[in-house]
Amino acid sequence: MREKVEAALDKIRPALQADGGNVELVDVQDGIVKVKLTGACGGCPMAAITLKQGIERALKKDVPEIKEVVSV
Repeated sequence: MREKVEAALDKIRPALQADGGNVELVDVQDGIVKVKLTGACGGCPMAAITLKQGIERALKKDVPEIKEVVSV
């Protein structure tokens, strides 16, 4: 499943990078995806919304086995 998640993240990275940020995959375990928001995304006040409504939604679309995406 890790490979599927990484491929899905590769699809959304350009949008994050355009705003000076990025997302790093930390771990995938039991349907829980742990990511680290870096660059401008790391300190952005909208990071929680980006994580849940952007990243989580996109990952669940491509990898339906995902239960949740959390930031670490």
